[in-house]
Amino acid sequence: MDKRGELQFTLRIEDVPTVRSMVAQKLREAIMSGRLKPGQRLVERELCEMMGVSRPSVREALRVLEADGLVNTVPHRGPVVSTISLEEAKQLYAARAVLEGFAGRECARLRDPDVVRRIGEALARLKAAFAEGNLTAALEAKTDFYAALIGGCQNAFIERMLRPLHDRITLLRITSMSHPKRINKSLREVTAIWRAIQNGDPDLAEQCCVDHVKAAAVAALSMIEQSSAQKEKAVAEE
Repeated sequence: MDKRGELQFTLRIEDVPTVRSMVAQKLREAIMSGRLKPGQRLVERELCEMMGVSRPSVREALRVLEADGLVNTVPHRGPVVSTISLEEAKQLYAARAVLEGFAGRECARLRDPDVVRRIGEALARLKAAFAEGNLTAALEAKTDFYAALIGGCQNAFIERMLRPLHDRITLLRITSMSHPKRINKSLREVTAIWRAIQNGDPDLAEQCCVDHVKAAAVAALSMIEQSSAQKEKAVAEE
């Protein structure tokens, strides 16, 4: 076999997903969809039985998700789905506003027809999911909306920084999207983003993205504060 053949063979082998990566992806999807909730324990034995894989594969997958901030190992409890503190949320949304504002600006400047179409299709599915009360479909549509927005800016560094932020923020989005008042406001905000990109208005697209993130931050921070207050009250009453 010549060197070219060896290289092609190596690339094909490396492209095959490992058991660890497949398990990590399944767990990521379960967390993103809300099937595994923030604070929930991740028992290795149960995950092994559920996925039909060995304990080392599950353990390695959990390490991958821990590196991404989706799983946290708690002393005497083991791995749990991560929760987000008030201070972490403030920092996440502050960083997201800057990066997503730039992504929106670049999307509008480039105005790639395929990107505009993908954002519009995701928005249409989001509206339909909300109308049907299908939270899972709404989360998937929102994820596709941001994927098109982030990819559409054609900046690999922005994409690498924003994707892990969105993974963490999805932990909050699961709850915030269940509130009707936030749903309607969020729809208006993302529709404004799409229209600004469609019209090729970089300044407006950037501002709409920043405004959307700031409004989402207000809702998320309020939700965290309420949850913390309820926990403190429950502890005091014990």
